[in-house]
Amino acid sequence: MDTNLPLHLKNFNNKVRAMNQARGSILTLTVSEAQSLQAEIYDLMATIAHLTRSTENTTSTTTVTMDGGGFK
Repeated sequence: MDTNLPLHLKNFNNKVRAMNQARGSILTLTVSEAQSLQAEIYDLMATIAHLTRSTENTTSTTTVTMDGGGFK
């Protein structure tokens, strides 16, 4: 799953993993890292909202016709 993550989300995930392995309790981000992470999170949220709206507006109708068939 990590390979599909945007760069800054992947970097954040790696920092959290390293903190957990070191049994740390504080995670520090630079201003640039925090801004980039916020931008990627916002983009993902916007994509989710768009996909949710597009699936709510989609209705599918299936028509089945039965002609009775026949036996030979």
